[in-house]
Amino acid sequence: MRSTGRMGTGDPADRPQLAPHVRMRFDTARQQHTILSPEAVVVVNDTGAAIVELCDGARTVEQIRDELRGRYDQVADGDVRDFLAGLVARHAVVMHRG
Repeated sequence: MRSTGRMGTGDPADRPQLAPHVRMRFDTARQQHTILSPEAVVVVNDTGAAIVELCDGARTVEQIRDELRGRYDQVADGDVRDFLAGLVARHAVVMHRG
């Protein structure tokens, strides 16, 4: 399976995974989820945390979106892709091409 650091065209078959140097933790001081990397700390809301938790390298972007649609009332087609594109740009997520 080939991986890329770019989101590319946002193929729904791409399989996102946290980069090896990145971890997600719940920051008790902030009472928010944070994505920790050597370069930065990114605070994400509960929906963002739910997306990151599903980024296991096995699920596709489409499967993640469908899973979230089962949990939340409204998940627009581009929301998950756009959120992941931001994390790819920050080098927090890598995409395995589908």
